[in-house]
Amino acid sequence: MHWLFLLLAMGSLVIAMRTSSMALMVVCLLASLGLFVAWIVGWYAQRVGDGSRDEAQMIDPSELRRLRELAEARRNATPPSGEPPAL
Repeated sequence: MHWLFLLLAMGSLVIAMRTSSMALMVVCLLASLGLFVAWIVGWYAQRVGDGSRDEAQMIDPSELRRLRELAEARRNATPPSGEPPAL
């Protein structure tokens, strides 16, 4: 959808360059500026939206607490050794 703003902005810029009326040129330039800003905002919103995580895949606090308890139990069950674990 935001690409439509870019096409409309370029169209209004072309109209502003070809017109002989000063009032129409000012209106088209202002419209072009507004449409370019709308395109940039839409493009940025899409880029940020693609990088965001799905809320359904987030861990709830009770599951996180359970995982921490499991990790602590594993850590306590493993006897400490002087050598680092093998990779």
